[in-house]
Amino acid sequence: MPRKRKSSKRSSNSSAADLPLATVERLIKKSGAERVSESAARELALVLQERAAVISAKAVKLAKHAGRVTVTEEDIKMAR
Repeated sequence: MPRKRKSSKRSSNSSAADLPLATVERLIKKSGAERVSESAARELALVLQERAAVISAKAVKLAKHAGRVTVTEEDIKMAR
């Protein structure tokens, strides 16, 4: 019997990048912004998603090269 895949929980206000806009807005505000437009948060979310995809792909290659199927913290650090 095939295993069921876990469903991923997504925020209802997530951008096309699947990152919650409130979280991205908080990151921008921590950098000193008083106010953040929704379009700015959406754009940063897309940039972060693209960067995460590149790092993740490199980390997967590192794990496979090491003969593993599990991506580890070290794989992510090395892929940065």
